[in-house]
Amino acid sequence: MKKSLSPASIISIIGGILTVIGLISYFGNAANLSVPTFFYGVPILLIGLALKNSELSPAKCTNSSKELQKIKPKIPKELQDLVDDVTRWRYGQRAHLESSLQVLKLWDDSKPPQLTEIVLLEKENEYGIKMKFNPNGVPLEKWEEQKDRLGRFFAKNFQAILISNSAEQVELTLLPSITNKSNLVEINDDSK
Repeated sequence: MKKSLSPASIISIIGGILTVIGLISYFGNAANLSVPTFFYGVPILLIGLALKNSELSPAKCTNSSKELQKIKPKIPKELQDLVDDVTRWRYGQRAHLESSLQVLKLWDDSKPPQLTEIVLLEKENEYGIKMKFNPNGVPLEKWEEQKDRLGRFFAKNFQAILISNSAEQVELTLLPSITNKSNLVEINDDSK
């Protein structure tokens, strides 16, 4: 999924253009054009720059838009909302899933974990999500302690699988739980 121009960037560009037009008009003695463009352009530029300062870019989604359209409707609503939330521009937050990570006690105020990538998974009609985090100030032991809770926190009847090859990355995979799969098999067997 490609990152587009952020809303803060668009607002800053529009404000900058209006400000420049206003200044050029002012020095060119075109008072009718200079006053509105300059007086609207400067506040719009400042708003855009303020937003840009508090901007959190979307997490990288490695699925193509075609794959997203195919898989996304098949995952639980909670996980659909999670994907929508982390793949859009955010403002005023230090990290994606900030409040969720705080509740899960996977938060460090000075170095919060950063979600870097999200992938929707499909295997044998089972659907899940893989999220890659830079854990920063949260040690892997804390992630391991919360493993059971992580599986239940984001969606019902899911299990969490944690993989970490280094201190710089933690992979959290959420898949339907084994008990949930056995229930599905029983239901299918009864329907024969």
